[in-house]
Parts: sequence; C-alpha cells; structure tokens
Amino acid sequence: MAGLIERYRDRLPFAAGDPVVSLEEGSTPLVPAPRLSARIGAEVHLKLEGANPTGSFKDRGMTCAISAAVREGAQVAICASTGNTAASLAAYAARAGLRGAVIVPEGKIATGKLAQALMHGARVIALRGNFDEALALVRALADQHPIALVNSVNEFRIEGQKTAAFEIVEALDGELDALCIPVGNAGNITAYWRGFREVGVFPRMYGFQAAGAAPLVHGRRIEHPETVASAIRIGNPARWEQAMDAMTASGGTVAAVTDAQILAAYRLLAAEEGVFCEPASAASVAGLLAHGAGGAERIVCVLTGHGLKDPDTALAEAGSVIPCEPEMGAVERAVLG
Repeated sequence: MAGLIERYRDRLPFAAGDPVVSLEEGSTPLVPAPRLSARIGAEVHLKLEGANPTGSFKDRGMTCAISAAVREGAQVAICASTGNTAASLAAYAARAGLRGAVIVPEGKIATGKLAQALMHGARVIALRGNFDEALALVRALADQHPIALVNSVNEFRIEGQKTAAFEIVEALDGELDALCIPVGNAGNITAYWRGFREVGVFPRMYGFQAAGAAPLVHGRRIEHPETVASAIRIGNPARWEQAMDAMTASGGTVAAVTDAQILAAYRLLAAEEGVFCEPASAASVAGLLAHGAGGAERIVCVLTGHGLKDPDTALAEAGSVIPCEPEMGAVERAVLG
C-alpha cells in the first residue's frame, strides 16, 4: 500500500521527483460504531488514526514535513510535543537519516510516547515548563538556526493531515453531516476543514477540549492547563484562529468535556466497541455524548491515537488481574465467577 503522498500527490505540494519519506501512513480504518450509534440515535463511525505507523494521526503530517525538510536540505528536525508529535518526528527523522530533537514537558508525557521517541534515537529534552513554553522556545530556536520545525505551525503538517478528510469522504461517498474531533493545538481540526473544503464536502465541525485545557471555549489562554488527556493539554493553540474559523464557518461549535466524561468514553469505546484509544482521542466521543452534534444523522468521531500510547492510564482505569492457583477448580472459579 502506498503512503499518503503517493496516493494524493496531485493534492499535495510535492512534485514527481521530490524525495518522499514514508512509513506507508494513512488509509486508516473507518469503523461503524453500532452501540454508540444506538446511544446517540444516529449513524456513528470511528476514524481509527491509531492505526498509523507510530500509532497516531501525527504521521500524516510528519511524512510531508520531513519529506519537505529533506527536499530543502535540512539535517535536523525539531518539535515541541506532549508526546505523539515527538514519537512521530523521531520515527520519520530516523527513516530519513536526520537528527531528531524533541522538547517535552517534564513529567507530562505518557510512557508509551516517551519510549517511542527514545527508541527511534531522538534527543529528548524534558523542559521544566508546559507545552506552550516549549513551543515558543523551539520556534525561537528554529528562527536562529537551520533547523526544520515540524510542529503544526509547519504548513506541510496541515497538508498531510488534511488527507484524513479525503479518506472519510471516499469511504462515505461524501455523505457526512458532522465531524467530532479532539482539539489541542488545533492543527488537526484546521487540516480536516481544509481537506473537506478542497473536495466540496462541508460537514459541521465539532471540536472538543478538556475542561482543564479549554482556551477556545473560554476565549483566553490557559496558563496552567491540566487534564488526564495529555495529548490535548495545551493552553494556547497555535492554530487558534483557523480552528475557530473551521467551526463557525461549518455551523459547528467548540465545547468542553470533563476528565470524568473523557474517561467514561474511553472505557465505553474499549468495552463496547472493541476500540482501544488514548484518553485524548475519547474526547471526540465524550463530546458527542455530552453535547450532541446538532441533530446530525451521519457522524464521524476522530480517534487520534492508540490506547497503548498511555498504558499507565489504561491500567488505572481497567479491572484488576485475577490471581489463580494451577488447579481446575481454581481456574473454573476464576473464569466463571
């Protein structure tokens, strides 16, 4: 299967002879969610972006950002990250033979994401500050040195991520009323709206933020964002204006969901739909359950990352392991209750 640059080159800023750094990302499943649909009273599908090579939607933008960096002769790629961008940058930089460097908030990155970045050989810097401070620093660093900055302020990231909208339109023959999506740094909702507009499909865009990190909801920067959903623990989104435009222009809205609502949706998806996503991903479903989608009949919820990204939260939310002696009676009691 070809990566997304090869699939959509005519809609992306890459010519036939340009270098392509790919792990065959994209083409992720769009899965019907029958139990969630029954709860909502509408047809709901789940876009499983955790099926990308490093386990998150970030790979869509990273193939484009790193390919462009190679084309431009960069030797180093850098990002600020709450985790998924770090993992994706590290993998694609390794694939391209570039040096990768990531700055993450100290103690605020999920274990699975940290492990990925380190295993792929990136230089990982733990900043004694939050994501917004890290992003400001890497932007200043990239201004002063010949380094490719691959956060979502990079237009190639948005170009790559818009391809998920193309895939949804193809899978549903353009019949889509609403899209529900988590919002952190706001690049992804910006990218989806760009993609939908390019193919002439205009679903209502519903963005959901964690209540403790909801600057778009409150209309102001959040100095100390806090939420269990680490991937959207961002207080000053880089794509603030574009995200608000996506929601207002489409007739959608932005709303907040509590950590309790996020975790309830997280458990529901795993236990009732067989889909294990990371907590931030579940914000899209939590938002749909809490706020609805304006009476939409066909809805897609974007699940941005795989559950194995954050094993600590999973273990804290799941049932306990049952100890058992190696004899039949004990096994019967353990299995049958």
